[in-house]
Amino acid sequence: MLPSADAAKLYQTNYVRNSSVIGLLWAIFTILFGIVNVIIFSQPYWVGDGVDTPQAGYFGLFHFCVGDGISRDVVCEGSFTEFAAIPSTAFKAASFFIGMSMMLIVTCIACFSLFFLLGTSTVYKICGWMQALSGVCLVLGCIIYPDGWDSDEVRKMCGEQTDKYSLGACSVRWAYILAIMGILDALILSFLAFVLGNRQDGLMSEELLAESKEGGNA
Repeated sequence: MLPSADAAKLYQTNYVRNSSVIGLLWAIFTILFGIVNVIIFSQPYWVGDGVDTPQAGYFGLFHFCVGDGISRDVVCEGSFTEFAAIPSTAFKAASFFIGMSMMLIVTCIACFSLFFLLGTSTVYKICGWMQALSGVCLVLGCIIYPDGWDSDEVRKMCGEQTDKYSLGACSVRWAYILAIMGILDALILSFLAFVLGNRQDGLMSEELLAESKEGGNA
């Protein structure tokens, strides 16, 4: 049997090692989520044409490509820098919130450099809040986006039966599905960041307690 002091040190060493591994995985998945967020924001494949649509095409947040109704060739329009030209107020709002989500997670990744300047627990909690807010922005963007499906440009592509939250003959594409999955990713990463931050607080408290006991025994 190990003495209690040695057992405590062994437990603490394993605890720190496991926390470091989990923290590294958290950082890697945060970077991957950042890449996914950029793809979600920039790609125009949120909704698209179907077999019975009057025109070929697909829509993103601010960039869309629509055909002429005769051939399958499409003409692309829209840019985030031309915000006023986005065809729907709902699309503008969704673009803003998804863009905010992207900026928050990119800023979170940039905050990894703070591990060299601030306490580990503090950095985890800062990143946790950013990830949580990024998830909230994704939720708002995904909820608001279908409110713009009644715009003239979408109706030309999807048919007259298209309305708010009803796509008519069109269908949801992979970028929208990826955005919905990103909400879950953001919440999981945020929860993990707070757990890691609280673990670091608990580890520091144990170290201070051990030092005070050693000082008292001396």
